[in-house]
Amino acid sequence: MTNWQDMEKEYYMPTFTRIPVTLVKGEGLKVWDDNGKEYLDFVAGIAVNVLGHCHPALTQAICEQAGTLVHTSSLYYTIPQLKLAELLVKNSVLNKVFFCNSGAEANEGALKLARQYGKRKLNGANEIITTFNSFHGRTLMTLAATGQPKFQEPYKPMPGGFINVEYNNIEAIKKATTKKTCAIMLEPIQGEGGVNVADEDYFKKVRAWCDEKGILLILDEIQTGIGRTGPLFGYELYGVEPDIITLAKGLGGGFPIGVFMAKDAASVFEAGDHGSTFGGNPLACAAGYAVLKYILDNDVLSNAKKVGYHLAYKLEQMKTQFDFVTEVRGSGLLIAMQFDRDIAQDVLSACLSEGLLINKLKPNAIRFVPPLVVSRADVDEAMNILYKVLSNI
Repeated sequence: MTNWQDMEKEYYMPTFTRIPVTLVKGEGLKVWDDNGKEYLDFVAGIAVNVLGHCHPALTQAICEQAGTLVHTSSLYYTIPQLKLAELLVKNSVLNKVFFCNSGAEANEGALKLARQYGKRKLNGANEIITTFNSFHGRTLMTLAATGQPKFQEPYKPMPGGFINVEYNNIEAIKKATTKKTCAIMLEPIQGEGGVNVADEDYFKKVRAWCDEKGILLILDEIQTGIGRTGPLFGYELYGVEPDIITLAKGLGGGFPIGVFMAKDAASVFEAGDHGSTFGGNPLACAAGYAVLKYILDNDVLSNAKKVGYHLAYKLEQMKTQFDFVTEVRGSGLLIAMQFDRDIAQDVLSACLSEGLLINKLKPNAIRFVPPLVVSRADVDEAMNILYKVLSNI
């Protein structure tokens, strides 16, 4: 029998600390490894597989499009690209889209758009304010925007033009704003930074500040978009309208796709200003359209809210039962549990042995980002396993 994990050591660059399991099959909320062991998946490809694994709507759309037209480049019009663009615009407060292949690319494009706006509308302003503990991607520019020095250190010197301030602190943003500022870029909930949730009025204050100064508000919705927090977009949690948003992860349900969207006033790109060979290809857009259409037509957002409340309730119950659990935070189906000690890896490993996949967010925190089609019964099964694991800590 092939030892796949040894093969990885021989051929693959050692950029990942992988969990010692080789997954070969998925269906719904379940995945199986190469030994036939079954797992309940509460990681969902890191908040990606919003319809679960191999959902018929997505599988059928991919198969049909793969047999029709896979790639043309954007030299030509294609129907799946335009259908997905229309669906996104009609269900958001944004007016124009640009498709790419990943979250990092979407954020990179949004940052370029903001700088172009600053050049044309704000006398050449090119600085962008972001926050500490943010995460915006792994290209050099999105790493520079990311407010976590540990990711930047190996690649210094970083591209300039970014100012990091404390998240959830409007006064820090006001203090950092200068005539060089063209935009503020925030996550509705900081995902990779710890599932950090802002005060209810923070984003309204930021929006008002952007309006006062004539600068753009960019919301990185790579993780919070497409129903992850309950509504279709994270900005709906706070009752604000951004000038630019970025999406990826859940949009393709597992098929790689990214997009940045802008209001008409912020959509300043002209022909030749930006591009992508593979971005917006028919196959990716057919997948994205199938996922988004299914979510909108089948009350998936309501399920994410209801089951998200149930998951949070179960986790809060455990917080009262185990004194080393210090906090449960998040929204919808993006929820973290924090401990008073660095036991996240032990919890993850024990859950893995019991047939549950969870995500280690930090040494002292775990994250739950199951598919949006998860049921209360799925949550109960997962929480029974977690309770057993925490009881043995």
